[in-house]
Amino acid sequence: MSVTVSVKHIEKNFGRFPALRGVSLNVDGGELLALLGPSGSGKTTLLRAIAGLEEIDAGEVFFDDINANQLTLRERRIGFVFQQYALFKHMSVMDNIAFGLRARPRASRPTKATIHARVLDLLNLVQLDGLEARFPAQLSGGQRQRVALARALAIEPRVLLLDEPFGALDAKVRKDLRRWLRELHQRTGHTTLFVTHDQEEAFELADRVAILNKGKIEQVGTPAQIVNHPATEFVAEFVDGIDLKRINTEASSPAVRLTRNLKIVS
Repeated sequence: MSVTVSVKHIEKNFGRFPALRGVSLNVDGGELLALLGPSGSGKTTLLRAIAGLEEIDAGEVFFDDINANQLTLRERRIGFVFQQYALFKHMSVMDNIAFGLRARPRASRPTKATIHARVLDLLNLVQLDGLEARFPAQLSGGQRQRVALARALAIEPRVLLLDEPFGALDAKVRKDLRRWLRELHQRTGHTTLFVTHDQEEAFELADRVAILNKGKIEQVGTPAQIVNHPATEFVAEFVDGIDLKRINTEASSPAVRLTRNLKIVS
C-alpha cells in the first residue's frame, strides 16, 4: 500500500487559463498529504491529473518507478472519493462497494464469495456493519461518505485520492469524520492525498501540507514548518491566525479504535 507518488513539471491549461504551471511534488509511501489553497488555486486539477481524470498538457506522474502517463485509467488503480459521494442511487450499499471488484476483467475478478467477504470486512472497517442492504437515500451524509470511502478501498488502490471529502457535511459531522479518517489512514497505510480549502482540516489531518496558489505550489512542509516558517508572503497571510496547539489538542481527543483485520483480495 505504500506507493510513492512523484509529480514532475505538470502543466494544464483550460483555454487561456493556466490551471497548473510546472507543478512538481513528491509524496512518500504511506503519507497523508493535504493539497490546500483558495478556490482556483489548482488543487483539484492536480488531484484529477494524478488520478488520470484530467489530461495534462505536459509533465509526468510516477507511482514508484511506474510512469502513470503510460497507464490506462483502470491500470492506474486509483481510489477516488468525490465530495458529493457519487454513489449509485439504484444500488445497495453492498453493490456500491462491490462495483469496482465486479467490474474487473473476468481473468482477474475475485469470486462472488470473496467479493462478499471483502465488502463485509470493509463495512466493519468503516463502522457500517449491518447496512449492506440499504440504499444511499436511506443513509446520512456521513454514512454515504464512508460508503464512498469503502468503495474506493475495495479495489486495493495504489493511491487514495479524496476531493473535499467533508465539504458537503455539517461542521460537527466533519470534525468527527476528520478524526476517524486519520485513524483509518493509520490502520490501512495507503498513500493518500486529499484536497481541502479548510486550513484547520489540513493541519489536523495531514502529515504534510502542500499549499497551492494560482497553479503553483508555494510551500510543502509539516503543519509546524508552514505555520512557524512560511516560505512566501502568500503563505504567511494564508495561515495567519492558525493555532496549531488548539488544533492538536482537539485532534488528540479519544477516537473510535479500528481493530479488525481486513482480508486482502489478490
